[in-house]
Amino acid sequence: MLSADVRFEGFTTTDWTRVLSLFVPRRASGEPRSPERPRGGVVAAHRGGRLIKLVHTEVGRLRLDDAMADWPLPAEELARRHHASWALALEAGTLEQIMESFGARSRRGDDITAQAIHLALCVREETLAGHIDLWPARLRGVPIPSPGMVKSSLDSVCAVGKTLIVGLFEDGELWTSIALHRGPRGFDLVLGPDEVRGDMGLLAGDWRRDYRHLSRAVEHRAGPPALGCFAEVSTLRKLEVDPNPGAWARAVAVRDVILSPVPAALAIPLGVDAGWAALSALKSIAERVDPIGIVAPSIQALRDLTTGERDVKSVFGFHPLELLRRVLSREQ
Repeated sequence: MLSADVRFEGFTTTDWTRVLSLFVPRRASGEPRSPERPRGGVVAAHRGGRLIKLVHTEVGRLRLDDAMADWPLPAEELARRHHASWALALEAGTLEQIMESFGARSRRGDDITAQAIHLALCVREETLAGHIDLWPARLRGVPIPSPGMVKSSLDSVCAVGKTLIVGLFEDGELWTSIALHRGPRGFDLVLGPDEVRGDMGLLAGDWRRDYRHLSRAVEHRAGPPALGCFAEVSTLRKLEVDPNPGAWARAVAVRDVILSPVPAALAIPLGVDAGWAALSALKSIAERVDPIGIVAPSIQALRDLTTGERDVKSVFGFHPLELLRRVLSREQ
């Protein structure tokens, strides 16, 4: 998805740290994770039914004696015995086989998306053959899309020449943002907040109004937006691990998350009816021509009638937001 000549601009160290902090695992309850929780992981290598190496990522090499007596052990039991948060049991030679299969699948001209999919398919084959045992298997049952599916999905959300924008606010200020401009050969510009803060002008301290300034500043620097997602950082953190069905749709409905603009294709995985997306666009136009708010209540009433839920699994085979929750959510 990234072009060969992609540019990263407008990120300070703080900006990058904030972006990465959004993907730190956390508990859905919002409570701090226990300091006594298992940490690190255990990797076990075996050959012909014999354990040949056992390593903990926090403490280094482990004694083979205890594990050898009960071998073979499932990865979950390995993690429990060594107080680890994850475990991987790997048959010797598996990595070499993965690379051989990857080389056989790859073709000259494959982009990074196609290569990543090929690699994922090779790993899945070895897992199904019993050569890899990973615990916890948070992505079990998630189908691997084809490169064509990835491209068509991306085309429906962000056309060439358009920009994806995510803006997060805290205490009335822009906390961080990221914008991706799509060129003919993939995303060729990743733009951070340091480049646009000066163009946003004087903020009102209300992110539900100030997001428009961010959108205009990004449009000036990168190109017209295809999708904009704006929220307070605390709201996004909660939604990332919220297990309740329709949490994102409710957040959009009560404007805890603002999507502007929103393609109809994205309305489906959010559980929002495509008709709502059209009404959202109509509401945006009405706000420009009707600042007093005469027609807004009528549009709101129509939106309430057309908001609904859809089974996104019937479209993609999995729910994208559920996938995000699986990766980030932790119980301990």
